[in-house]
Amino acid sequence: MTWPIVLFVLGLVLIVLEFLFPSLGALGAAAAIALIAAVSWGFAIDTAVGVNLLVASAVGVPIAILAGMKLLPKSPIGRVLVNPGATFTDGAAVDPRDASLLGREGVVDSLLRPAGVAEFDGRRVDVVSRGEAIEAGARVRVIEVAGNRVVVAAVRENEPPRVS
Repeated sequence: MTWPIVLFVLGLVLIVLEFLFPSLGALGAAAAIALIAAVSWGFAIDTAVGVNLLVASAVGVPIAILAGMKLLPKSPIGRVLVNPGATFTDGAAVDPRDASLLGREGVVDSLLRPAGVAEFDGRRVDVVSRGEAIEAGARVRVIEVAGNRVVVAAVRENEPPRVS
């Protein structure tokens, strides 16, 4: 009874290792052979043992695949294969001039429903309203800047301009 379980565990470990080391499918083939041998050996011992190993394979193989995919970006080869992408913290995806827009007023160039373009001191900026449509030519104030997302709200006609 011990050897089928050892082969089963070995098969699952080989599945995870297939994601971490480039083997051109050799580790995957070895994993398949180990799992098939474990289930076959389990059926040779007893039908209940074989069925249990078969059900465990149906559950364990997808879990091993997910574990391998989860570990892949952290492996040495995975760091080469997986591009981390730009983040808001590295500054590549963010215009540094946007941070100075908070509290400033501008004019909407195109209808915001809710996204569009507004002009602030001669500079066109992609903006988003809080969900409401704002007509072109309306005055807006920047109420939030988060990364590359500039959120504006319409300024009421009787509201004095804010000094920031």
